[in-house]
Amino acid sequence: MRLLTLTLLFLRIVSASIGPTADLHIVNNNIQPDGFTRSAVLAGTSSTVGTFPGPLISGAKGTTFFMNVVNHLTDTTMLTTTSIHWHGMFQHRTSWADGPIGVTQCPITPGDSFLYQFSVPDQAGTFWYHSHHSAQYCDGLRGPLVIYDKLDPNRALYDIDDETTVITLADWYHTPSPQLNSFPTPDATLINGKGRYSGGPAAPLSNITVVQGKRYRFRLVSMSCLPNYVFSIDGHTMNIIEVDGISVTPTTVDSIQIFAGQRYSFVLTASQPTDNYWIRALPNVGTPGFNGGINSAILQYAGAPNQDPTSTQTASVMPMRETDLHPLVNPGAPGPAKPGAADININLNIVFNYTLFKYTLNGAPFDPPTVPVLLQILSGAKTAQEMLPPGSVYVLPRDKVVEVTMPAVALAIGGPHPLHLHGNTFDVIRSAGSSTYNFVNPVRRDVVSIGQNGDNVTIRFTTNNAGPWFLHCHIDWHMVLGLGVVFAVDVPTISSTNPPAAWNQLCPTYNGQSAP
Repeated sequence: MRLLTLTLLFLRIVSASIGPTADLHIVNNNIQPDGFTRSAVLAGTSSTVGTFPGPLISGAKGTTFFMNVVNHLTDTTMLTTTSIHWHGMFQHRTSWADGPIGVTQCPITPGDSFLYQFSVPDQAGTFWYHSHHSAQYCDGLRGPLVIYDKLDPNRALYDIDDETTVITLADWYHTPSPQLNSFPTPDATLINGKGRYSGGPAAPLSNITVVQGKRYRFRLVSMSCLPNYVFSIDGHTMNIIEVDGISVTPTTVDSIQIFAGQRYSFVLTASQPTDNYWIRALPNVGTPGFNGGINSAILQYAGAPNQDPTSTQTASVMPMRETDLHPLVNPGAPGPAKPGAADININLNIVFNYTLFKYTLNGAPFDPPTVPVLLQILSGAKTAQEMLPPGSVYVLPRDKVVEVTMPAVALAIGGPHPLHLHGNTFDVIRSAGSSTYNFVNPVRRDVVSIGQNGDNVTIRFTTNNAGPWFLHCHIDWHMVLGLGVVFAVDVPTISSTNPPAAWNQLCPTYNGQSAP
């Protein structure tokens, strides 16, 4: 009976989303999520109408996804070519489907489509998808992706987990990204695609409804281009059970600082009196505070009136600390329990070069090459010296433990920088704000803040997944300015990759010629 109940719940969970097989249409529409109207780049289920955020894409653990991305873009004030990155997917044996322009593919041109195919045999949790082409996702092309697990080890802790319990946080700009300066300031915070801006109208806010006594698994996704947010819900605590697709030992907090690209699942018990309560997402960049409902949404108990809350925020006494988060399954960092004792140890010196007006890592900025790194390898490149961009590709042999240190220094302006590694999760053996090393049960994730001046965040991972994997700042404006490197893992295996014929056509089509 319990298995039948879980199966019925699972069917209900996935019924309102799209995937794992679907067309994802990329379109231009005018939208006004905060009351200000602008043209945007959006994902949708039809060739004419897109949404912000894009539709929830979901599937089950063990599924193969077939996502056909169709480009209908026409607004030349923004990019009209595109790509999609499936953030957090390991893309084992399908690195060609990872999405970053200049690393694994050329852009999809207007009027063209591309079928992304990838399997998730051993992944479940909260992910997202977004354009990986310059700063295009800042213009709207971003949405949630959830992989459900009927055998979730934390399943007994919650009653409800469906499309209504996904919470997306996003910064929003009133100006198209190509027209913004290199270090822009967001105009608004959008929660589930709605928000208000300072001096603007009282636009509708997102309303998340709960029933008193029920336990909800909320899936919090930062789709930010820039800010980190301190997330809280007046009068409620949050029991964290997942970090970036990794189940963790339940940890109760009253606030979560979430950086661009990160995700958390938390269980909220609707145990307060029937009323409305403010949901708050305070950005570190942009308009501060909550006056007039900015940076806010509403948690509404069923039966409460349809009106703005009158709840007040109290000081956080149980803020989430990254060092308190521990994997529930197979904890422990690979390699010897000593800093610098991995098979391969890489220090990334991140600075902003004012002469180049770019970020450099160990002296080199990442400028997307016209021939993607994957195509370079398939064309015979074997060593870092043979690969472009110069100084930005690190060739790593298979089945080695790699340790990466990323010291935060004053010259790396615009921090704290959240670094994301494609194709892998990693163990954070030293977190921001901490000088101690944890090799026993460190948090395992795919985006980590490297903190403030004086921090030396250190991660470890094993090179057991062949591919050219991008490590970059998830502040999109910083990535555009060069803050990234490529780890080319197991080049011999990459060189035997056999992408589909449509992948081979992407670069010739983009470059205006036919493939031989």
